Amino acid sequence: MEELTALASSLDTTWILIGAALVFFMQAGFAMVETGLTRAKNAGNIIMKNLMDFSIGTPIYWFIGFGIMFGSTSPLIGKIDLFCMSTDDFATMIFQTVFCATSATIVSGAMAERTKFSAYCIYSALISLFVYPVSGHWIWGGGWLAELGFHDFAGSTAVHMVGGVAAFIGAAILGPRIGKYDKNGKPNAILGHSMTLAALGVFILWFCWFGFNGCSTLGMSGESAASAARIFYTTNLAAAVATVTVMVITWIRYKKPDVSMTLNGSLAGLVAITAGCDTVTPAGAAIIGIVAGFAVVFGIEFVDQKLKVDDPVGAVGVHGICGALGTLLTGLFAFYDFGGGEKLGVFYGGGFHFMSIQLLGVASVIAWVAVTMTIIFTVLKKTIGLRASVAEEVDGLDIHEHGLASAYADFALVSSINNFGGAQYTPAQSLPEKPVAVDDAVPVQVKTPDTTVASDTNITKITIVAKQSKFDDLKETLNAIGVTGMTVTNVLGCGTQKGKAEYYRGVQMDLNLLPKIQVDVVVSKVAPAAVINAAKKALYTGHIGDGKIFVYNVSNVIKVRTGEEGYDALQGDDFF
Repeated sequence: MEELTALASSLDTTWILIGAALVFFMQAGFAMVETGLTRAKNAGNIIMKNLMDFSIGTPIYWFIGFGIMFGSTSPLIGKIDLFCMSTDDFATMIFQTVFCATSATIVSGAMAERTKFSAYCIYSALISLFVYPVSGHWIWGGGWLAELGFHDFAGSTAVHMVGGVAAFIGAAILGPRIGKYDKNGKPNAILGHSMTLAALGVFILWFCWFGFNGCSTLGMSGESAASAARIFYTTNLAAAVATVTVMVITWIRYKKPDVSMTLNGSLAGLVAITAGCDTVTPAGAAIIGIVAGFAVVFGIEFVDQKLKVDDPVGAVGVHGICGALGTLLTGLFAFYDFGGGEKLGVFYGGGFHFMSIQLLGVASVIAWVAVTMTIIFTVLKKTIGLRASVAEEVDGLDIHEHGLASAYADFALVSSINNFGGAQYTPAQSLPEKPVAVDDAVPVQVKTPDTTVASDTNITKITIVAKQSKFDDLKETLNAIGVTGMTVTNVLGCGTQKGKAEYYRGVQMDLNLLPKIQVDVVVSKVAPAAVINAAKKALYTGHIGDGKIFVYNVSNVIKVRTGEEGYDALQGDDFF
């Protein structure tokens, strides 16, 4: 019997440690979501913040936070247990440490791209020091809300709403990013630089949420195994239903399914189900997912467009609004016994007593976080400063805060002229003896001379702006007529049609700058007309957006290395 008891204890401890590892990995998910939904010039700063809120929060939570949260069962606060000297349950300590870090990192997204790094480190530390532990004690540490019967199984309120409310207060005090609102208060869309990173972050978070919710059973022995299985299922179902709900809503409202908002929908479902994942049925989880889907779309729009609070990643809508909503919906849909021996949800005959406790708990935690974070942010603003300078924000926090010129220093669209089709080109292969004839794609044909070799020949610069998807076709066609030197640049732009009317996170983009490539070539021996015809052949589809070709006369070219000028300066270079 003792061996079985020891085995069960070991199984429970292992389950907690697996959960701690999964919840820790949520830091990577949050980092990817926040980075992807903001601009590239701040990517390094965001990664640094997500690294440091965990690294700073861990020793601070060990120093005093864990004791405040779990040191006693007094109604309001635990006890000061410096360095957890009276605690030897390291499994619980690490599990609660990673939960604390999750709450702190939520704030980063809403205040992204304009917060001083020093101020961030301080307020993140204070969240881990006492803001999160005090309200966490009320809910999980035997405090007054726990005594009343408040139910928040894995932290819709204790973790997510705390972070969401702190995020709202911080973003409101900090103010919007430069250019977010025009002089009339109309919001402008500031696009995130990588939906790929944002999606990766959401998949990481969804995966880790099985540990966040499922491992909150704190064991796998006895009835815990069946409970964990149900929690896994309700968690996944709510997230999936919320995702589909947001896709449909945005498809109807914005005429197309919005990628970034749908990603937020997945997180909204996960946040909302976290409070009651152990007690709701699959039907209840699905309804919670639907409600969360509506709440996150209209919540983000309300915060952004009506309250004029700039939240780049939707942290307030996802974590604040859906965290509170999920906790309240538990009061409606609680079905399975979580200790009281009765079905407490309003829809299952439980009456409104339990629902009123849920409402009281949500309101109390909102008040606690709002007051404490207002004080913290105001003091920081009046002392060391909360917001980065205008120059720092415009240039990007990477360069000013961290000396990082770019988080993507080697990432650029480079002409593959030096590795075309797997073959290495050399200057000797650059120019054919005479231009190659190319069929025109539209009814324009210009005859060109067979050869043009003279030191005083005309030099022409041709700039081609086209769709990125057409670059390979353009490159191959130009190479076929002897043009192998080119400069290629990623650009954004639109024509007189101002681009296609699109939406980003519920905000219509009046001037939609579309991604294009700009290819610059300078020719002398190859006739300009041949280049123009070749480009038209490669790019023509007959639809808006095929691009434009600009032709310039070049007065002179000087090769820096040799001092050669004119036609001679163009020879032997792979690009100008």
